[in-house]
Amino acid sequence: MGHKPTITDSLQFPAESRLPQILFGVGGAGLITSVIGYFTDADHFFFSYLVSFTFFTGIALASIFMVMFHHITRSKWGVVVRRIPETFGGNLWIWSIFFIPILLGMDTLYHYWTNPLAFDPTSPEYDKIVAGKEAYLNVPFFIIRQVVYFAIWGYVGRRLYKASIELEKTGDWGITTLMRKLSAFPIMLFAFTIAFASFDWLMSLDPHWFSTMFGVYFFAISFQSFWAIMILMVYYLHSKGLLKNTIGQAHIYDLGAWLFAFTIFYAYIAFSQFMLIYYANLPEETLWYYHRMEGSWKYILYGTLLCRFALPFLVLLNREQKHRKKVLIFVASVVVIMHFLELYWIAMPMLDKHGIEFTWMDISIFVGLGGVFFGLFFRQFKKHSMIPENDPKLEACLEKSYHH
Repeated sequence: MGHKPTITDSLQFPAESRLPQILFGVGGAGLITSVIGYFTDADHFFFSYLVSFTFFTGIALASIFMVMFHHITRSKWGVVVRRIPETFGGNLWIWSIFFIPILLGMDTLYHYWTNPLAFDPTSPEYDKIVAGKEAYLNVPFFIIRQVVYFAIWGYVGRRLYKASIELEKTGDWGITTLMRKLSAFPIMLFAFTIAFASFDWLMSLDPHWFSTMFGVYFFAISFQSFWAIMILMVYYLHSKGLLKNTIGQAHIYDLGAWLFAFTIFYAYIAFSQFMLIYYANLPEETLWYYHRMEGSWKYILYGTLLCRFALPFLVLLNREQKHRKKVLIFVASVVVIMHFLELYWIAMPMLDKHGIEFTWMDISIFVGLGGVFFGLFFRQFKKHSMIPENDPKLEACLEKSYHH
């Protein structure tokens, strides 16, 4: 018989830590500063807000998706890191409040189809393409869809989190079956709702453009940056002396391998979407890319190619690099930055067609929403164990690290 692994780490996040309060303070300051920006340039405020909101919501959605995937496949490798995505996903029902400014800014963001004259054949502003999409692109149905999305996401994220905490407290292994049932059907719902949310939030900014691959593309960019954030979160905990022996080198290697896998998946989807549109050469489709390949926008496009695909791909291709802390932190940080820039590149050309007009508001809104997002995370993360104790697969997961 092999040596039975034992946990030597403290499993509680330090109760005296002021981190949640600090993050809420930073977030509050960022958002209050951004409100000043709203009065000076409302258009830029709403577009910038949409970019940052989509960034953080994508991370939370990828977190819930990963937890469901984990339960359905009964995987052992990720048990020790699972509480991180569980906590991100468990907060989504509170986070949904931050969608309200987007609803308030609909006339600015989605002016192409929130304008009633676009649907009126007698009006000079009549738009035949937009009028053809009236059944889907109208304000009441848009609001109903958002309520449905956040209700599904918030419910599933919260239930999976609570079930995991219950398993920890009671030790009842039957709860693992419940968690698998909670994941099986909702994972299909998630696939549809994430795709439609990406159509609603980002693709409908320009209702003349469409891509059948956009939902998968949004999923791919969110999931790639999710793995990067997981790597950064684990190393942050290690830097505070937390879970150093519990989340071992083997688990970090797996996170690096997932980041590598989704780098390839992202590149495949992003290139396929571009190539199909380039090859078909239809004016209503190619114009979207045309505007994003002129002026300074093209630098973000080339940047994503180099920093979001080539760099992580070539570095993480080497097995040894997935064990190196500095390399992983560097690659993960670059991917997270490029994720923000790519969302910026998708949304912002609707406001500034000819080039990047980056302002302090882009930073203040990102810092504001980020402070609240991570403040919510650490506030919840402190309340319970940092790993799912009593999980039947925990021992096998720890053994992996022990034998590594």
